[in-house]
Amino acid sequence: MSRKLASIQVVHAVEPIEGADRIELAHVLGWQCVVNKGQFTKGDLGVYFEIDSFLPIRPEFEFMRASSYKKTDIMGEGFKIRTQKFRGQLSQGLLLPVLQFPEIPADATVGTDVTEILGVKKWEIEEKATTGGTVIGTLPYDIPHTDETRVQAEPELIQAFTGLEYYISTKMDGSSHSIGIDENGFHVTGHNYEYKNDGSSSFYNLVKERGYQEKLEKFAAQQGLKLITIQGELCAPGIQQNRLKLTKPEWYVFTIREDGKRVGLRRMREICKALEMTTVPIEEVGNNLPFKYPTVESLLERADGNYPNGGKKEGIVIRPTEPVFCPLISASLSMKVVSNKYLLKNEG
Repeated sequence: MSRKLASIQVVHAVEPIEGADRIELAHVLGWQCVVNKGQFTKGDLGVYFEIDSFLPIRPEFEFMRASSYKKTDIMGEGFKIRTQKFRGQLSQGLLLPVLQFPEIPADATVGTDVTEILGVKKWEIEEKATTGGTVIGTLPYDIPHTDETRVQAEPELIQAFTGLEYYISTKMDGSSHSIGIDENGFHVTGHNYEYKNDGSSSFYNLVKERGYQEKLEKFAAQQGLKLITIQGELCAPGIQQNRLKLTKPEWYVFTIREDGKRVGLRRMREICKALEMTTVPIEEVGNNLPFKYPTVESLLERADGNYPNGGKKEGIVIRPTEPVFCPLISASLSMKVVSNKYLLKNEG
């Protein structure tokens, strides 16, 4: 499912900010946004732009030029939406009145995706700047993008965990990389592209150093698998400020797919053991009715912490121990909770 970077949402609460005469807090989904005072009242509809949205140059966004303007070879010019703090309050995204955008249909309802209509893109950092490598194509069909849905964007996901055995893993702060085998052979990818085996990709070099291709091909043959995909987070000096304080590269596996289907926690651990790979740290396994963390606030508190040898932990990812399809996101049930303390310290 493509991410709704910009969508129509209802304001379910507005509250004052102590000591502020011109701004106040508006709540949409599981987020809070600082808005101009009097701009919204409870029940109003607004256009909500998620964190990591990259907005085009247009008059409606010019007020953000001093704080949010970016220009890169990959993205071009625009405004990056990030977590900010005003008068001691977090602002997590951008909320603007629907009437500011005449191209939005008058009959648009809550949840309507207006990402394409408004020309919004997801902010991407050029992969070559962090991992290197010669791009030879987009992602193969069995290697999906690894974006997880933030719980604040879909608070209803919390209820989907009721009665399910779940596990919580540490969200490692690095760069998403995958390997896989299909009818076209062996593939090595980053977040968006497949890379060539020409010695210029640091991740491909790690794959060769550890013999992952040979191990994976042997394992697939033994198991009778036509497709196998392993996805993980590459953490290393030079990537994302190396907040884990590693002295050498490490790849932490978080998803495995066999013949196109995501495997559960037990099977993931079995495969990683057989292939001599490391999973992301598993912080907790539980089975509670109702779910142990029933609110966004309780999950945000749970997400806080530090890496063993590094700085603020990025957050956590929560999944059922056995995959469950979730109609709300049209994918296997999963959600991430990014620590607010991490966002304030590290987002730029």
